[in-house]
Amino acid sequence: MTTSHIIPISDPTIPLPLNAMFDMTKPLEIEIGCGNGRFLSTRASTHRTINYIGIERMLGRVRKLDRKAMRLQLDNLRILRLEAFYTFYYLLPAHAVQTVYVFFPDPWPKRRHNHNRLLSARFLDTLWMRLAHGGVIQIATDHKGYFEQIMTVFGSAPRFRSVPAMERTPEEQTEFEAGFRSQGLPIYGCAFQAIENLPEIPLPPLEIPEDMLPRENDESAEDATLFNDADAP
Repeated sequence: MTTSHIIPISDPTIPLPLNAMFDMTKPLEIEIGCGNGRFLSTRASTHRTINYIGIERMLGRVRKLDRKAMRLQLDNLRILRLEAFYTFYYLLPAHAVQTVYVFFPDPWPKRRHNHNRLLSARFLDTLWMRLAHGGVIQIATDHKGYFEQIMTVFGSAPRFRSVPAMERTPEEQTEFEAGFRSQGLPIYGCAFQAIENLPEIPLPPLEIPEDMLPRENDESAEDATLFNDADAP
C-alpha cells in the first residue's frame, strides 16, 4: 500500500520533523492554502530536486491532494492540515524555507473581518524568520483591496524588498485562478524577498482565533463549482 503524504500531527507543540521527511540539503518550498494541489503537484512533478509542503485546512482538499501525490509518486511532497500562521510561528525552524507561495488567499472582504487576513503586518516578522536569507514569497489575488493592503504592508516592512512576481504556466494555475481568468477578471501578483544580514526577531506567544482553526465541514457551493473531480484519480 502506498504511504500517505499527509503529515501526522499528534502533538502540535513539537516542530515538524523535516529531516525525517526530506533530504534537507535540498530547498524547501511551502504553499499556504494549497487547495486541491494543482499548482503544488505540478511543481513537485517537474522539480523533483525541491521539497514541497502544502498547508491546507480543508479536509476534503487535503485528501484529494494526498491521492494525487500517491498516484504521481511525489516523494518530495507532503501535506499539512493545520493553520498556516501557527505552523510558521511554532513548527518550522528559522530560515528553512526558500520560497513561500500564497495564491488567492481568503480576502475576508467584510471590514469587520479584515483582521483575519493572513498577509498582514503581524505575519511579516514570522515570515522573515522562516524564510531563508534571500528567500521569496510569491503572492497572487483577485481581490484589489487585499492586494493594495499587501503592497502597503510589505512596502513599509524594512525586512523585505519587492521583486518580480512569477509567471505561472496554465498547468500551474490554481482552480481559482483558472476560473477567474476564464471570466476575464484581473489577477494581481507581487513578490517580496527577505533581506539578509538583519538581527533575529524574538516572537512573543501567539493566540489563534477559534474561527481560524481547521474545519471538518469543508464542502461549500463555491467548492463544488471550482473544485470538481476532473483531476481526481
